[in-house]
Amino acid sequence: MFEVDNLSRNGLPLVSLRLEPGELVCLRGPSGCGKTQLLRSLVDLDCNQGQVRLQGEARESVPPTLWRKRVALLPAESRWWSATVAEHFPEGDIESLAELGFDADTAGWQVDRLSSGEKQRLALLRVLANHPDVLLLDEPTANLDAENISRVEDLVRRYLDDTQASCLWVSHDRSQCDRIAARTLEMSSAGLQVSG
Repeated sequence: MFEVDNLSRNGLPLVSLRLEPGELVCLRGPSGCGKTQLLRSLVDLDCNQGQVRLQGEARESVPPTLWRKRVALLPAESRWWSATVAEHFPEGDIESLAELGFDADTAGWQVDRLSSGEKQRLALLRVLANHPDVLLLDEPTANLDAENISRVEDLVRRYLDDTQASCLWVSHDRSQCDRIAARTLEMSSAGLQVSG
C-alpha cells in the first residue's frame, strides 16, 4: 500500500491519499492546480512535508535513489542523455518493445530521431525496467494516437496485475479515466475529491 498523509508544500493544497496494491487511480484537475507538483513531491524531488509510506516504510528511511526506483515518476516530458535508445536501459535489454509497437531494431535508434510520442512510450518502458512498486504517470498518453494510447493503457494494466504495483495517472481525458481507473480524484485549490 502507498500512503500519503497531510503532504504539504508551497503551491499545493494539503493532500492525503491511499493507493491499494494493483490499483490504478486517475488524477484530474485544471492546468496549474498542482498535479505535477504533487507527483514531484511524492517522489521527493521537491521539498515537502508530511508522511509518505510504501508498504509501511517511511520515505525518510529509504535512500533517495532507492525511493525513486521504487516510486517511479514518468514526467510529461521525458529526459534523454545518451545517443541511442539502448544506452538508456541499464541491463541493455528492452522488454516489451513489441507491446508498444516497436521492433527489435529500436534499441539501436538514435534518440535525436525519435518523435515526442516515441520518446514517451520508450520512457515508460525505461521506468518499468526498474520494476517499481508505484507508478506516477504525468499524462503518459498526451502525445499518442488512439492505437498507441490503447497499447500504453494495456501495458500499464498488465504490469499492475502482474506485480500488484499501484499507479497514480494524471489525465485530462475523462473518458480515459472512466476506462482505466478504479477511481478518479479531482484536484483543486481545496484539495483532492473523489470524482462523481
